[in-house]
Amino acid sequence: MIQVGIAGIGFMGMIHYLAYQKVRGVKVRALCEQDQKRLAGDWRSIQGNFGPRGTMMDLGGIDRYAKLDEMIADPSLDVIDVCLPPSLHAEVSIAALKAGKHVFCEKPIALKPADAARMVRTAERAGKQLMIGQVLPFFPEYKFAYRTITGGKYGKLLGGHFKRIISDPLWLPDFYNPESTGGPMLDLHVHDAHYIRVIAGLPKSVQSVGSMRGEVVERFSTQFRFDDPKLVITATSGVIDQQGRSFTHAYEIYLEKATLLFDAAGIGKDWVVGYPVTVLTDKGRVLRPKLGSGDPCDAFADEIREMVRTVAANAPSKLLAGALACDAVLLCQKQTQSVQTGRTVKV
Repeated sequence: MIQVGIAGIGFMGMIHYLAYQKVRGVKVRALCEQDQKRLAGDWRSIQGNFGPRGTMMDLGGIDRYAKLDEMIADPSLDVIDVCLPPSLHAEVSIAALKAGKHVFCEKPIALKPADAARMVRTAERAGKQLMIGQVLPFFPEYKFAYRTITGGKYGKLLGGHFKRIISDPLWLPDFYNPESTGGPMLDLHVHDAHYIRVIAGLPKSVQSVGSMRGEVVERFSTQFRFDDPKLVITATSGVIDQQGRSFTHAYEIYLEKATLLFDAAGIGKDWVVGYPVTVLTDKGRVLRPKLGSGDPCDAFADEIREMVRTVAANAPSKLLAGALACDAVLLCQKQTQSVQTGRTVKV
């Protein structure tokens, strides 16, 4: 049984805690949180943009810490699950790795590529796994596309377009602070940057156009350029000022023998599917594959199952590896530089 300590009981800490209850072979043994009400089990103040709201929790049998260094030192723990603000990811993850723990850290891996690289090097030296919660490949629509691409059923990847846009998150006062959250590039687009890195490899350069809000990019579109000039991938992301469409994500993925389509958005109080995952084949067929549960919490449970497999094997994951997440943050940095300079930027 893999024993886990969760650092931080905010929205993502709660989602991780609930997801662990669905996975065999792993148990939440400890929690660390400075808010004494939450540490006592009163999670009613927790809410996010998906999933359930917090409620009163029975935390009997779980060790609880107010000080992070004390939980990290707990010899019974195998994994420290870091659900703290992004500005703390590097410091806490490195401390846990040096203490001999595996680390499962929420995205982004860090706010700066240099810090992400330090985390990866520390894990390598410690002989422990650094896993980053880039959950997108575990959502049914993106899991299907990933398996279709890597399985080769419809030939090689030719290109694609990815979209991820939200309404301005007015409830997050530090959203545009490059030293705490990182803005749309690192909080939002990092999902697609990671996904593109996983399915297509690391681009050789990026060309981005967009607008800035202070020190971070607000809205942008990017052309990713690869060694293969026939591989054409683009992405659009950022925020809009209107609150009527809280979230949207979509893709078109082009393969030799098929095109994969998906588009969905939160509009008003409704979840509107422009079109569900659809496969257009070279034989003229239109296929609508059956996917898994639409409960977003199930994607996090699948992600944790991958974490459990990674720890058991003590070998890097094809989806959660820290090195992949490090590349995603690097791509975000290069895109920001391209928006700022108006030039193509080498990766």
